Amino acid sequence: MPAPDLDPRYPVGKFTRPDSISKDEVIGAIATLADLPSELRNAVQGLSYAQLNLPYREGGWNSRQVVHHLADSHMNAIIRLRLALTEDWPTIKPYNEAAWANLHDYTAPVEWSLEILESVHARWVMLLQHLTEQQWQRGFVHPVMGRMTLEHATLLYGWHSRHHVAHITHLRSRQHW
Repeated sequence: MPAPDLDPRYPVGKFTRPDSISKDEVIGAIATLADLPSELRNAVQGLSYAQLNLPYREGGWNSRQVVHHLADSHMNAIIRLRLALTEDWPTIKPYNEAAWANLHDYTAPVEWSLEILESVHARWVMLLQHLTEQQWQRGFVHPVMGRMTLEHATLLYGWHSRHHVAHITHLRSRQHW
C-alpha cells in the first residue's frame, strides 16, 4: 500500500535532471525501457472497462489514458532520438499531452497501445544499446526544457516509464484490485 502522504501526481517522485550521469544509470534506464511493455501489461492485466476508466487521482487521467499517453509519448521519444542521431541539435516540437488525451482514440482498447509500445521499445532499446560514447553526447533542444543529451533523455524516459506504471499500480493498490 502506498504511503498516505504520497503525492499521487508523482508516485515515484519528480524527475531531477542530474548534473552528471554514470554509465550504470544509463544501463539502468535502458533496462527500465526494455521492461516497460511487460510492466505496463502486468499493471493493467485483468482490469475491467470500468476500472480502466477510473482516474488515478482527482483531476487526473484514467489508466486507459495513461497507456495511450505512454504510446504517444514514447513514439515521440524515439523520433527525437533518431533526429538527434541524424541532425545537429535539432529543436523538437512538443505537443499538448492533455489535448491528445482527450482525442477519441484514447477510448480505444489498451491492447492497441500495448502492442505499439512492445515494438517501439524493442527498436528504441536496440538503438540505445549500440550508441557510441560520442552519440550519447548528441541531443536535441526542447523549447521548454532546453538542451538535452541522449543520456539525459534516456534517464528522463526511464523515469517516465516508472512514473506512469506507478500511477496504475498505486491506483490498484488503493482500490484493492
